[in-house]
Amino acid sequence: MGDPVTVQTAPTVQSAPPTPPTAAAPYAELARQLTGIGAVTRELARSLPPDCPPGAAAVLTLLDRHGEMRLSRLTEFMGVDISVTSRHVTHIADRGWIERETDPGDGRCRILRLTPAGRALLSELGARCTASLEGALHDWSPQDVHVLNTLLARLRSSF
Repeated sequence: MGDPVTVQTAPTVQSAPPTPPTAAAPYAELARQLTGIGAVTRELARSLPPDCPPGAAAVLTLLDRHGEMRLSRLTEFMGVDISVTSRHVTHIADRGWIERETDPGDGRCRILRLTPAGRALLSELGARCTASLEGALHDWSPQDVHVLNTLLARLRSSF
């Protein structure tokens, strides 16, 4: 008979016990998920017409949601420098999507207001965004979409 074969086994390595989740763990995961929402937003922005960049669409949306306002208030809503807001306003005013009228209370200021063309564009933007979401979420159940809508609205109202 031949020599017996010796089988060597690797030494047993004790792994560290799993770290118990902390109370903050779900919030850390939520922060990671919200960071990923930027990719969704960028993809939705691809559905915008070439002459309506995301900043212009944001201005139109804010004017639709909050009504006519001064540039300074719009800048607060957008959370950007007034020069950035001013560029967006000029862009959309040049296309006839908003009008800028002198503020009767302060002739140095302008009141920004959507035009019918701006409202029509917003309707088109909404249809494009809806179509993009329908395409991306085609395999989601209506219930899942409803739950997401409910939770996102709840999240937004918490801030």
